[in-house]
Amino acid sequence: MPKDDRLIFLVFTAQLKLKTYLKNVLSEAGVTITPAQSAILFLLKKKNGQTMSELTQVLSIDNSTLTGLVDRLERVGFVQRNAGRLDRRASHVFITDRGREEIDLAQGVIRRVNEQIKADFTEREVEAFKKILKSFFVRFGAHP
Repeated sequence: MPKDDRLIFLVFTAQLKLKTYLKNVLSEAGVTITPAQSAILFLLKKKNGQTMSELTQVLSIDNSTLTGLVDRLERVGFVQRNAGRLDRRASHVFITDRGREEIDLAQGVIRRVNEQIKADFTEREVEAFKKILKSFFVRFGAHP
């Protein structure tokens, strides 16, 4: 059998399959946010009131993509945006109580999917996989 060295294809395909699977599992559990929106709520739950620039950097996405995601979260009442006190152009994003409830629900589902990913691998294999994935952050400038 020929060796498959299409690493970029394999990584992108795995990401798309995981994203689709996670989206479906979240929906089946009654979670209304997308995986991308959950990342924002996780970050805000950890440190509320981050600026749009901070979120853009951590998530490694462009401003327009983040703006669209935050707009949708704001429309459904999961976040609020406020202009900064010192710099009115710096918009700060705050998670609401509804947003906390939603991310708490999503967190359980995401934790279960994470366990499914690791299920057929040894601890050593999981650590090697994490090392490979984290190497992308260093090599290509993304944030973990």
